[in-house]
Amino acid sequence: NKPVLVDPKGSDFSIYKHATLITPNLSEFEAVVGHCQNQQQLVEKGMNLLKDMDFKALLITQGEQGMTLLTPEAAPLHLPTHAREVFDVTGAGDTVISVLAASLAAKKTLAEATILANMGAGIVVGKLGTATVNTAELEYVLQGQRAHDKGIGTLKEVKRAMQLAQQQGEKIVLTNGCFDILHPGHIRYLQQARELGERLIVLVNSDDSVKRLKGPERPVNNLQDRMEMLAALECIDWVLAFENDTPQAEIDLLLPDILAKGGDYTDITSIAGHESVLANGGEVKILSFIEGHSTTSIIESIRSIEVE
Repeated sequence: NKPVLVDPKGSDFSIYKHATLITPNLSEFEAVVGHCQNQQQLVEKGMNLLKDMDFKALLITQGEQGMTLLTPEAAPLHLPTHAREVFDVTGAGDTVISVLAASLAAKKTLAEATILANMGAGIVVGKLGTATVNTAELEYVLQGQRAHDKGIGTLKEVKRAMQLAQQQGEKIVLTNGCFDILHPGHIRYLQQARELGERLIVLVNSDDSVKRLKGPERPVNNLQDRMEMLAALECIDWVLAFENDTPQAEIDLLLPDILAKGGDYTDITSIAGHESVLANGGEVKILSFIEGHSTTSIIESIRSIEVE
C-alpha cells in the first residue's frame, strides 16, 4: 500500500502500470499518446491513459504553459507556471517529483502537493545550472499566494483559487451586484449565499456599469471602495469587478457550483449566466427577499434630510 511516484523515461508507460502518480513532461507524454493540439485534447488523452494504465494520478508538466493534474474522480487542475524568468530548466522535473513526494509524505492533499511542486519548479528554473529549492524559498512564494487566497483579485487569480478549492471538495457559490451603499439587506443576502457552499465569490459592477444601470448620479461609492468593503466581510472569499451590464462572460469562465441572486428575481432564466452554470451541472438559486432595506431608499432618505 505504499505510494509509488514515477518520473518516467521512454515511451513505454506500461512498465509503470498501477503507479500512484506519474509525472511526464509534455514531450514524454506526447511520445506515448500522440500530439495534442490543445488543452482539451491533452486532458482527453490523459484521462484515457489514466484508465488504461490504472494510474491514480497523472501530472503533465508543460514548461511555460504550467502543469495539468488529472485524476479519475476530480476535474482537471491546470496551474500556470510560477516562474517569473527562466534561466535554466535543468532539474525542474526532479524538483517537481521531489516536492510532490515530500508534500504527500507530510499529509498534504494531491492538489496542495501539486501547487507546492509548481512553485518549486518556478523557483528552480529561475536559477542557473542544476539547482535545488529550500523550504525558506517555498515559504516566501507561499506568502505571496496567500495574499490572493481571499480578497480582491483578478479573474485569472480567482479562477485558479477556485480550482484549488474545488479540488479539495469545496462548493463554490457566486453572486453579483452593484453594492453601492452596503446595508443590512446586503449583509443578510450575502450570508445566505455563503451558507449554500464553502466559498463565496462576489462580482461587482464597475462604476461605468452602475451609471448605465442606475443613472448618472450613481454610484455613490466608487468601485475600489465598494470592493474593499465587500472583501472585509467574513462571508466573502473573493471579490472582482466586471465592466459590462451583466457578468455573463465572467460566469461563463468561472462556472461556479451555485449561482445565487436576491429575491427580487422570480425567474432563473432572467439571471445572467444561468445557462452555462446549468449546462455545467451547477445550480441556480433565488434567495429570500430581504424587505425594508435598499440603496435607493437610503439615498432618498438622505435627500429628504438635506431638503429639510
